[in-house]
Amino acid sequence: MIVRRLLSLLLGSVLAAPLTAQAPRLGTISFPTSGSPPAQERFIEGVLFLHSFEYESAARAFRAAQEIEPDFAMAYWGEAMTYNHPLWGQWDDSAASGALGRLGETPAARRAKAGTERERMYLEAVEALWADGPKPQRDTAYAEAMERLVHAFPDDDEARAFHALSLLGLSGTTRVFPSYMRAAAVAGEIFRDHPDHPGAAHYLIHSFDDPIHAPLGLPAARAYSGIAPDAAHAQHMTTHIFLALGMWDEVVSQNTIAADLTHWGPGHYTAWLGYGLLQQGKYDGAREHLERARGEMRTPPPAGQRGYLASMRAHWLVITERWTDPVASWEIDLTGAGAVSRAIDTFVVGWAALQTGNAAAARTRLAELESMRATAAEGREGAYGGNADRIAVLATELEAGLSLAAGDTDAGLRALRAAARMEDGLPLEFGPPDIVKPSHELLGETLLGLGRAGEAQTAFERALALAPNRALSLAGLARAAAAAGNAAARDRALATLRETWDEAEAGIAWAELLTQVGMR
Repeated sequence: MIVRRLLSLLLGSVLAAPLTAQAPRLGTISFPTSGSPPAQERFIEGVLFLHSFEYESAARAFRAAQEIEPDFAMAYWGEAMTYNHPLWGQWDDSAASGALGRLGETPAARRAKAGTERERMYLEAVEALWADGPKPQRDTAYAEAMERLVHAFPDDDEARAFHALSLLGLSGTTRVFPSYMRAAAVAGEIFRDHPDHPGAAHYLIHSFDDPIHAPLGLPAARAYSGIAPDAAHAQHMTTHIFLALGMWDEVVSQNTIAADLTHWGPGHYTAWLGYGLLQQGKYDGAREHLERARGEMRTPPPAGQRGYLASMRAHWLVITERWTDPVASWEIDLTGAGAVSRAIDTFVVGWAALQTGNAAAARTRLAELESMRATAAEGREGAYGGNADRIAVLATELEAGLSLAAGDTDAGLRALRAAARMEDGLPLEFGPPDIVKPSHELLGETLLGLGRAGEAQTAFERALALAPNRALSLAGLARAAAAAGNAAARDRALATLRETWDEAEAGIAWAELLTQVGMR
């Protein structure tokens, strides 16, 4: 046993020697364990990756720690943690059970290998997370176990950080303010005392990434990219705050960095990047970006990539209104994609048909949306992206468009107001909106077209409260305020839009907008 231990230490030293020179820059934590120094070094790397949701890299680091020290219990704890993605609605019971099973056949056998009581409590918490039973029940048991760990070891910043994350995970992918604010209180204390802690900054951003609370998350967003410059997710995560505040230059720059650090194809980072380019008025640049993403899809492209491509295409079409562009005729196979991804694509294809005079095709898409809504409402969709309420808003908007196209203004407005009420009842979004044509913006444009400028101004103001500095809503507000005789509101909207479109492409009709609002 002593010989094996010495060999492990020597081998670990050899393996770890180059790591110091090449160690990824991921932030700073203090997480003492009973592991040997070489295993501990890889363990710390795994925890740092884990705090930045770089799950695959974290798992590799934890497995490296296991190879150095096969009975290092916390290395197996760490790997099991990488298979739970609480804010993405993803988890892998089989992989987690496999990791824990390599440490010991039973929870008791695994706990026996923990070096300290504190480590035993970490194992007990992860056992609760991967026990039998519904996932929400397990999430609650895990959060309670982490709270017990914090009470037992109040100076353990890692326990506090993972407790904060467990609170965020209690509501799955739905934003619930009470638990989010509890998480913020915990993470905020760590961030105050340890401003280089990646988990503290990351979990603060998640706690505050909505238009109401985003100003509170700005210090963490400003810091996080510098804390973990080698973590792609850290570079992107800052833009959860920047997008919520309508800071489009930062949305573009940070997601460019994140995309360049990963496989470049349709995905979370490239979707946010494309949306930011659209808000900057770079429509042709956003189209080139969309084409590049499509061209760099994996072979065969996974459902997630195809879903992101559909969303990116939808935002491009809705914002540019270039309904006859060849982009509109792309065939995107969404087999296996989430319900909302499929609904977004169905909506935009139907909406494009409606804008080009093909009401029959739009009605066909509306029927498909209604079927999707019914399926999602019956709970036959997966945990992530199966939100019947979002599908209902999209369907109601398309219904409104069909009524308006048929000349039934009253029915169209009733449907639009119903869509706006439904959207108001949804949890606040934290990225490019699933309601790809925000309902209040659409209502404002419709009212403005009907000559009801005062009502339109109110609708645009509500749209901007939900999506600050969205360019189309700003342009609509400027036109509505001008038509309503509200020069102050017009000038405020124009000033913000001028800053937003500071580097807009020549094709963006700034001069035309100024003419419309009576300033040229």
